[in-house]
Amino acid sequence: FSKAIAVALKDCATEEFRQYGRQVIENSQTLCNELIRRGYKIVTGGTENHLFSVDLRSVGLNGSKGERVLEEISIATNKNTCPGDKSALSPSGIRIGTPALTSRNFKREEFLRVADFIDQGFKLAVEINQAEGGQTLKDFKEKMSRPEFDQKLKALREQVENFAVQFPMPGLDDY
Repeated sequence: FSKAIAVALKDCATEEFRQYGRQVIENSQTLCNELIRRGYKIVTGGTENHLFSVDLRSVGLNGSKGERVLEEISIATNKNTCPGDKSALSPSGIRIGTPALTSRNFKREEFLRVADFIDQGFKLAVEINQAEGGQTLKDFKEKMSRPEFDQKLKALREQVENFAVQFPMPGLDDY
């Protein structure tokens, strides 16, 4: 265990790691600022680190529905509570981080593209949410499977995956 810590600390002392850390933060700020520009509310008003939370109440969503649609289009996020939420079981936000994509050499231009995919995903989630039917997460998932929404989700997922495949995953040469 102590050898693993020593190796990790040695890696952290390299200029390459410092550059990676700076790029993670720059990418986080790029993505955050672009989502703000597109009208989304960021819980803290911005970011100075590797992640941030988007409050989806202003667009008529909750974190569970936003997370579900993004997951369906191959974008990994986490639902997250926001100030004012009554229960962690019904979070209003989404937490987004940039380290994983930074490890795949995403830079500013790529994160602007990621912001566009997230925006399209949230807009589709709003459309699904407003469709006729119940408002529970179970109802939302059932509405997602309707042919008109299923086709849109598949098309957007294909765009996301076709974009992402251009950037290899570290340690997976064949991916």
